[in-house]
Amino acid sequence: MRITDLLKKQGIEIGAKVKDKSEAIEKLVALHDKCGNLKDRKAYKDGILKREEMGTTAIGMEIAIPHAKSEAVKAPALTAITVADGVDYGSPDGDPCKLIFMIAATTDGDVHLEVLARMMQMLMDMDFTAKLKAAKNSDEFLKLIDEKETEKFPDEESKDKKEDSAKNNDKAESAGKKKESSGRIQILAVTACPTGIAHTYMAAEALNKAAEKMGVTIKVETNGSGGAKNVLTEKDIKECDGIIIAADKSVETARFDGKPVYSTKVADGIHKPEELINKILNGDAAVFHADKKAETASSDGNEKMSRKLYKHLMNGVSHMLPFVVAGGIFIAVAFLIDAASGVEAAGNSSFGSVNPVAAWFKTIGGYSFNFMLPLLAGFIAMSIADRPGLLVGIVGGLLASNGATFADPGAADTVPSGFLGALLAGFLAGLLMKLFEKLCDHLPQALEGIKPVLLYPLAGLGIVGVMMCAVNPVMAVINTGLNNALTWLSDNNLGVLLGFILGGMMSIDMGGPFNKAAYVFGTGMLTAAAGTTDPAVQQVCYQTMASVMIGGMVPPLAIAISTTFFGKLWTPDERKNGIVNFIMGLSFITEGAIPYAASYPLMVIPSCAFGAATAGALSWLFGCTLMAPHGGIFVIATIGNPLMYVLALLIGSVVGALLLTLIKAVVKKVNERKASQSGT
Repeated sequence: MRITDLLKKQGIEIGAKVKDKSEAIEKLVALHDKCGNLKDRKAYKDGILKREEMGTTAIGMEIAIPHAKSEAVKAPALTAITVADGVDYGSPDGDPCKLIFMIAATTDGDVHLEVLARMMQMLMDMDFTAKLKAAKNSDEFLKLIDEKETEKFPDEESKDKKEDSAKNNDKAESAGKKKESSGRIQILAVTACPTGIAHTYMAAEALNKAAEKMGVTIKVETNGSGGAKNVLTEKDIKECDGIIIAADKSVETARFDGKPVYSTKVADGIHKPEELINKILNGDAAVFHADKKAETASSDGNEKMSRKLYKHLMNGVSHMLPFVVAGGIFIAVAFLIDAASGVEAAGNSSFGSVNPVAAWFKTIGGYSFNFMLPLLAGFIAMSIADRPGLLVGIVGGLLASNGATFADPGAADTVPSGFLGALLAGFLAGLLMKLFEKLCDHLPQALEGIKPVLLYPLAGLGIVGVMMCAVNPVMAVINTGLNNALTWLSDNNLGVLLGFILGGMMSIDMGGPFNKAAYVFGTGMLTAAAGTTDPAVQQVCYQTMASVMIGGMVPPLAIAISTTFFGKLWTPDERKNGIVNFIMGLSFITEGAIPYAASYPLMVIPSCAFGAATAGALSWLFGCTLMAPHGGIFVIATIGNPLMYVLALLIGSVVGALLLTLIKAVVKKVNERKASQSGT
């Protein structure tokens, strides 16, 4: 499929007047709608915005290529605009974008990826992009693309003759095959970026062009979103001089064992291709061994420490949450059954397991819930030290949950170090295991085979055992102090402040780091409640979880209320989709508010955050508790003081909706006044 098959004259606007990224997206979506490419304009735009949330689609060099696969698209299509003065699109090089294409793709197939791969190769030609930016009209713009595409892919048949010729549009693949047939390929390369689209193909094209200029044969494998293309064969690897890995994410490297490998970021593949090729030709690349994790291609070396720590933590949390949610709800059901059976909760340590049916639910839920800390620590450690880290993390998390010490390894009479101890176990055990792996790199080659099956597990168990027995007493003191602090907050009526903060955190970035931190804290408090028989501590822990969940329910509900009762301020599509947020809010799906927050961040985020914080504070003030870590209004049976919880949710949602409506009304009047003044 040719680019000119997808781009219509009426889908191009030369010299578009847009003042920001949001207007540029709206303009390009409108062009798609004008061309009849869309079934549902709003749904398609939502897909574009969700893709932008993953990271900007600006690729540098004053170019951006927003794209989305959506059921709202009738058939694959392109639109394009040029912006004479440029628009800030969050480009990685900081330059404003003057040339913007938007790809609309259907959900059946990867047409948009094929088009992206082709466009990346063409747009690497700076003279070509300069001509596109300077085009005087749509006809000239289309003619430039058609001429360049014909020059770049001379052997391709037109769509009318053979539509499926799109399968042969990967120049990197075809070039690699030609070189393979003519003899040994000197250099191999793998390119990959986090989204597997723009930079992946730009790096491949740059390496191919540099190799051709230097008279070197090269074959480049692209690890794109549509899967690996132009895959390196066993014969290629065996005969080559070395391999370049230009990637910002992990790629499969075990196949390169024993060959010189040079790993770097994908941007170097774009901007320093000749330098990378010379690394192989000059013998500067070290011989790679499959167990040397430090040499695998990863983005870690290019990230800030805070980002690395967050990714490690989220790896643990994402694997832990299913066990917490399912187990927590089972335990909550057990409490409900005992309560319905007339069992008194106050002062009853057997509450939740008196009735045989309740005991079954609590036992099964407890088994699931007890995996929380070992899995949290295990997958944090695995994220840091790969597979050898899994054992040290899981055992470390288990030792944290039972509080083992040197004096009492069976933990018969100790205080568990709990959630904080498991976090420490995951991070510290993972780092120590990674250090041990590096030390093992100096062992004789004859011992390579026994490292993963004997040396790493044996040393890892010893490391984590000594470490946790040493730190558990300290962490237990800290954990006890934290529980006492929470009880003190409640006794001194300061828990309302904690509820206010946690509720606000759940809304301020709607699924981002603040939201995740608050939610992890809430689920950690459920663990603390399960590990104590102190009613005061349990009360505070359950109140904490209640404030966390209510804070996550408010943003979608606030938007739904505003769009329903103050519809004149919103577009028809926004009003229609706002109704869905009633369901999402009641289901504790905060992400339902994201499309609105993306469109109006300065209006939606502050108002929803204040509404959520208000609800969190009121939930605490009313003494509401929650024993289940998820479920929204559908687990109301597990909520203590449910009527007041619903009241707190309603008040917080209305506060957020009124603030949002007020801000939007003021902004609308200001814009209307400006438009009126400019018109006169």
